[in-house]
Amino acid sequence: MPGSGFSPAPSDAQSGRRAPNGSYPDALDRMVESYVAMLREAGYDKAVWVGLSMGGYLVTDLYRLHPEAVAGVALCDTMASSDGVGGEARLETSDACESTDSVQPVMHFAQAGPNDSTVKRSQEFIDRMTAWIEEQNPAGLAWRQRMTYGRPELAGVPESMDVPVAVVSGELDPTSNPSVMGPLAERIGGNATFTAIPDCGHFSAVEHPNTVAAALVDLMRRVD
Repeated sequence: MPGSGFSPAPSDAQSGRRAPNGSYPDALDRMVESYVAMLREAGYDKAVWVGLSMGGYLVTDLYRLHPEAVAGVALCDTMASSDGVGGEARLETSDACESTDSVQPVMHFAQAGPNDSTVKRSQEFIDRMTAWIEEQNPAGLAWRQRMTYGRPELAGVPESMDVPVAVVSGELDPTSNPSVMGPLAERIGGNATFTAIPDCGHFSAVEHPNTVAAALVDLMRRVD
């Protein structure tokens, strides 16, 4: 995503409008357009799009704007509805990353509590997640939170997906567990399969990669 890896954090001009609260209402749509442009520049008409957490917002919005570019979708530990009032924490995180020029405000993602999965409580996972966060650009972290908070309301978009869909959810995910993701898969209907992963939190593709891979292999078979 923009601001991650070798990709610089977008400027205000590239991001579109900046709301009074600091969020970017146009940024997710603009990111969608950049991904579709990249797909077409590579010589392809459509792809299977997989999004975990924040990536799920991108994939859902991509289907909303460019369904012709979608052959299949995987929604992993994500949701379509906006954050609502609870999303204000994203803006506080953005401010903290920018004011301190630090990734410390998001380091809690590498920490585990007693109710987290076995994998997330392992030292191997903690070390890996800590290293990944330390590699991040604070400006990029801040931008992605402002983009996410400003995203359009996407509730109802998954139900319109007329392509094969895989819905994946960790049973210990605090925000996108099966009580949220299961009904979502049911609303999508016959196009969707649902995979609930026991002893798994929010980072399903990292915590249980083989289970997520199996769901994606099945999705590719249905796309074919």
